[in-house]
Amino acid sequence: MGIFTRFRDIVNANINAMLDKAEDPEKMLKMMIREMEDTLVEIKSACAGVMAAGKKIERELEGTRSRAGFWEERASLAVTKGRDDLARDALVEKRRYTEKGEVLERELKEHQVLVGQYQDDMVQLERKLGSAREKQRTLIQRHIHAQRQREAREEIRRIDNAEAIYKFEEFENRIERMEAEADLVNYGREETFEQELNALIVDEDIEKELRKIKSSLSKGSQQTTQA
Repeated sequence: MGIFTRFRDIVNANINAMLDKAEDPEKMLKMMIREMEDTLVEIKSACAGVMAAGKKIERELEGTRSRAGFWEERASLAVTKGRDDLARDALVEKRRYTEKGEVLERELKEHQVLVGQYQDDMVQLERKLGSAREKQRTLIQRHIHAQRQREAREEIRRIDNAEAIYKFEEFENRIERMEAEADLVNYGREETFEQELNALIVDEDIEKELRKIKSSLSKGSQQTTQA
C-alpha cells in the first residue's frame, strides 16, 4: 500500500465507528496510532526528499541563469566588435540556457507545490494522531476505572459470602457475651451496696422509734414521781 493511499485511508477513517466494532478497542487503537506514526515518518521523509531536490533545482537554475547572462554579454561584445556571426552564436547559447532555465523553473514550482501538499498532509495527520492519542488516554483511564470497580465488587462479594457473614456474627456474639459478663461483675457489687444503704435507712428509723419510746417512758416516770 502506497504512502498516499495509507494517508487517505487514515484521514478518512472514522475512529469512533472502528472502535465501536472492534473486539479489543484498546489494542486496535494502539495499532492505528502506530500506523499513523509510521505514515507520518514516511511523509516527513518524502517531504524532506522533495525539499532537497528543490534545493538542487534552485542551484542548477541559478547556474543556468548565470550562463544565459554570460552569453548575452558575449553577444553584446561581439556586436560592438562588428562580429555579428559570433553574436548570433552567443545568442543561440543564451536561448539554450534560457529555455533550460524555464524548464527548471517549472520543475521548481512543481516541487514547491508538492512540498506544500506534504506539509498540509502532515498537519492533517498530526491532528488525527493527536485525536487518537487523546482517545487512547481516555480508554486507559476508563480501563483503570473499570478495573478498580471490578476489584471493589469482587471484594464486596467476598465480604458478603456466607462464611464471612458467619464469622462476623460469631464475632458479634463474642462481644455481646463479654459485655454481659462485665454487667454481671458489677451486678453483685451494686446489689450489696444497695442493701447496705437500705439497712442503714432501716436502722435509723428503728433508732428514732426507740428514742421516741424512751422519751415517752422518761416523761411518764417523771410525772409519777412528782405526784
